[in-house]
Amino acid sequence: MFRYVLKRLLIFIPTLFVISVFTFALSKVAPGDPVELRLAGGMQSQSGGQLAEKLAGERAYIELSEKMGLNLPAFYFSITSAAYPDTLYKIHRKGERETLSRLIDRYGNWQQISDYYHSIKTLEYALFNIPRDSTTFEGLRLIRESANELYRQYDDAAIMRLIARIDSGVNIQVQAKQDSIIRIIRPLASLQPLAGKIAENYALVKSKATPAKKYIPTIHFYGLKNQYHRWLFGDAPWFGENTNPAATRKGFFRGDFGESYLDGRPVSSILIEAVKWTMLLNIISVLLAYLIAIPIGVETAVKKDSLFDRVATTLLFILYSLPSFWIATMLIVFLTTPEYGMDFFPTYGTGSVNLPEDASFMARVWDTAYHLTLPVFCLTYGSFAYISRQMRGGMLNVIRQDYIRTAQAKGLSRTIVIWKHAFKNSLLPIITMFASLFPLMISGSVILEVIFAIPGMGRVAYESVVARNYPVLYTVFMLSAILTMAGILVADLLYAAVDPRISFSKKKG
Repeated sequence: MFRYVLKRLLIFIPTLFVISVFTFALSKVAPGDPVELRLAGGMQSQSGGQLAEKLAGERAYIELSEKMGLNLPAFYFSITSAAYPDTLYKIHRKGERETLSRLIDRYGNWQQISDYYHSIKTLEYALFNIPRDSTTFEGLRLIRESANELYRQYDDAAIMRLIARIDSGVNIQVQAKQDSIIRIIRPLASLQPLAGKIAENYALVKSKATPAKKYIPTIHFYGLKNQYHRWLFGDAPWFGENTNPAATRKGFFRGDFGESYLDGRPVSSILIEAVKWTMLLNIISVLLAYLIAIPIGVETAVKKDSLFDRVATTLLFILYSLPSFWIATMLIVFLTTPEYGMDFFPTYGTGSVNLPEDASFMARVWDTAYHLTLPVFCLTYGSFAYISRQMRGGMLNVIRQDYIRTAQAKGLSRTIVIWKHAFKNSLLPIITMFASLFPLMISGSVILEVIFAIPGMGRVAYESVVARNYPVLYTVFMLSAILTMAGILVADLLYAAVDPRISFSKKKG
């Protein structure tokens, strides 16, 4: 047994590695810039301010990016083409990095693309040194919008059009009064060299293209200082005192799941608050489902093809066919409002807002049970049919065995034959289902928790999807995967406990 458990645990390591890589890859391809999500709108909206504001915004962006570890390479290594530099991850903004990647894919000459990128940056910063007045306002707006758009464009026609717009903004002519004389001036003519540099560098990008480099494979190694390693293991030392104030992350395996994009709270604190409600709901629901469905399954197997079997099966399948979200809605409409005279239960929530702070423990338990009655019912009734049918099938296979007929021939009572000899050996399908309970404790029921406004894991996961709060979402995903593997291991151990014929050791001889 010990060797079997050890082997399964060793198998879990590569499985967990694959799951973690898949989860991490999802976080990398997810839409949106994580830093801008944390900054609630990003720095682009500040581009209309002064240079000091722009630089402060860029500094805040870079500092937050470094705090989140996004200034590191993504993985231990990258397999790419010779056209890609090994330092592309140092471009902080995700959108700009993606645009540069598209340009590299097209032209394959990083040096010229880098010069083109930095010439846009130079022009953008120079705009903040131009005083804004009625003569420069329109031209600055035109140039700034075009420059910002260039960071997102990799299509040749679009880039040429934007460069032309910048040139027209630089050469814009306005009437201005100088020395009491109305003159035609070009207030932004000082930007002409910078605008020309962008056009010149982009022309070099196209003329010195090296597309052949795209077909030469290259591997870049980055060591342990990468985002994936930091996410799982952290950058703070596992043992001893941390002497680096910048190394603060402990990593997923030490309970540091990152911070929420919405409010900066630790993900662990958000999950701890939510998981208790999901676990409470699911534990009550599973206990009720098993306590009710297993006896029904046993009785329908013993009384196969009887009236009880047919009626119970029909009723359970009717319940199984009713969608829980529809039943939840109907219960809220008819049993929680005074309109139909049946205002028996609260509509939503997990407790009464007017419950006194000094209420007794039993009063709080009763209040919580009162609020969770309808959610537990909606979460439970659908599993009656499935569990009872699994139990019925297992019992039918066992009660036809010779040892059951022998027990009956010995004159043992019906109760002892069924519940002592047959029941234990028919539990294998139920144990298989038991393995799915572990991830259920974490993932929760999204629809029911949203309908009844229960602050559980399902609702947290739903809100994380809507708000693109990826650290919370991926933590739920990872924990669910780990608990699924743990559930499978526990189920395997229970197999051997209920059926001695199942052995995990090699037979000798």
